[in-house]
Amino acid sequence: MPREIDEAWIEEAVRRYRRIESLQAEFDQAVDTVEVTVRSPDGLVEVVVTANGRITDVRFLGPLHHRHPREVANSVRAAVTAAADAALWAREKLHNETFAAYRPLAGA
Repeated sequence: MPREIDEAWIEEAVRRYRRIESLQAEFDQAVDTVEVTVRSPDGLVEVVVTANGRITDVRFLGPLHHRHPREVANSVRAAVTAAADAALWAREKLHNETFAAYRPLAGA
């Protein structure tokens, strides 16, 4: 017995697929451009990172000449670790905001 094709359901599925493609393009662009700034716990190092994890800037916020190289290295490592966490947070936030209105097709 042949099954009846629900044209309205197919049209809705195609429309939603196109919308999801559009939202995905917006999301991809946003993760490349949204930046988050973090600092090391001691406030010496500031790192700017995009939501896709690309570090765009590193700044030293205090003098380095009185600091031991190991102390500076620890500050850099802490700031880079915080930047990775911040990038993940930003990416998840963007994803939730971008796809908030998306809902699965009924009956799927």
